[in-house]
Amino acid sequence: MAFARARLTTLPMIPSLFSITLKPCLPIPLPLPPPMRSLLIPFASLSASQTHHDPSAPSVPSYPRKSSQPWKPMCLYYTQGKCTMMEDPTHLEKFNHDCSRDLQVTNYISNRICSQNLDYFLVLDLEGKIEILEFPVLMIDANTMDVVDFFHRFVRPSKMSEKRINEYIEGKYGKFGVDRVWHDTAIPFKDVLQQFEAWLIQHQLWGEKLGGCLNRAAFVTCGNWDLKTKVPEQCKVSRMKLPSYFMEWINLKDVYLNFYKRRATGMMTMMKELHLPLLGSHHLGFDDSKNIARVVQHMLADGALIQITARRNPDSPEKVEFLFKNRIR
Repeated sequence: MAFARARLTTLPMIPSLFSITLKPCLPIPLPLPPPMRSLLIPFASLSASQTHHDPSAPSVPSYPRKSSQPWKPMCLYYTQGKCTMMEDPTHLEKFNHDCSRDLQVTNYISNRICSQNLDYFLVLDLEGKIEILEFPVLMIDANTMDVVDFFHRFVRPSKMSEKRINEYIEGKYGKFGVDRVWHDTAIPFKDVLQQFEAWLIQHQLWGEKLGGCLNRAAFVTCGNWDLKTKVPEQCKVSRMKLPSYFMEWINLKDVYLNFYKRRATGMMTMMKELHLPLLGSHHLGFDDSKNIARVVQHMLADGALIQITARRNPDSPEKVEFLFKNRIR
């Protein structure tokens, strides 16, 4: 990824991920069409032969399909453009440096997938209840279902003491073995958004000339909390104005409910009903974003029309209009 590679930084020798030794390195939604035969085979999950009988019965694989490559955790230095071990065979053997590896799409047939109103989906899953600790975004092509790029940063709280931060991170990320990575790479939220805006501009997804709105793209979240609640709260804590590109989003729970006619309380419920095994660690933001992206891919392959579900009032951003009558409350 061009943007990530442009910011390589040499880091000291440190412990690594998962306890393995690592050197640092705008319109109101239209009626949705009925589901279609699933055409997607995410990594180590679904078979090529899947058929829907009705919207309330998500496709079931006829047999398990295993990948020839074993699953490996992502190098979380690499995802932030700070891996210095790309020439180390041992490191490359232990850690994944290809985000698309877990989101492989096969048997793609263009005329079997519903035409979308957007070109790109930006799958976002924030982590952090007190302040935002992780900001991961996966860019998915709405027409091919492929991963185009990703943006990932760990975020350093601005209102917490160092002692509290250490306790917070140990409790949050220590169980995943990535607390040291967080300490080595986390930056303030303002800096994260500055870098994120440069990433958006690089992909021609946003710019002042576009009126501040995303260009043919939308955020996809698993619920309204990330963009309705947490981002505005963090902007206040960081003493910054809410950016214009956070004015609307897609709550995947609402799209899922209206398409499959089944209520899903969260990502894990969706994955269970779609027979998608969990990859990585739940509540590690980058892994959750990839798993939510796999749900998006599956829904696209089944023929879902994925549209904006919530929009802020431009004159009163704290007011949010929910565009689906039938939605998760």
